Amino acid sequence: MTLERINPDSIIEPFNGAYSHAVVIPPGSRVAHISGQVGLQKDGTVSDDLREQVEQTWLNLIACVKGVEMDVQDIVKITAYLVNLDDYPVFAEVRAKYLGEPRPAATTILVKSLVLPEWRIEIEAVAAK
Repeated sequence: MTLERINPDSIIEPFNGAYSHAVVIPPGSRVAHISGQVGLQKDGTVSDDLREQVEQTWLNLIACVKGVEMDVQDIVKITAYLVNLDDYPVFAEVRAKYLGEPRPAATTILVKSLVLPEWRIEIEAVAAK
């Protein structure tokens, strides 16, 4: 299956090249919606360190994608929720590390808080294969 990633010439390029404006899923594809993942470790703890929390969030998300027999390249859309704008550079750096190329469609939203105050990031995804 080949996902079609579209960045129309009539609009500005994606901000920082971090995403695609649109991703088309071919007919007959298997689609998975991945619930929002946070930086919880297997034992239920979460690191106070931002980078560790962001890394763990991506590891949890990727484990879910692999759990539905897909891979990172099959992610077509992510939505990230951050509670602190100052956390964005670390989020962006770690996102690039795990997503590679080509990039999925993406939205990042600044929120007042997540369910627990120690959670600084949550990421959900849609994958297709």
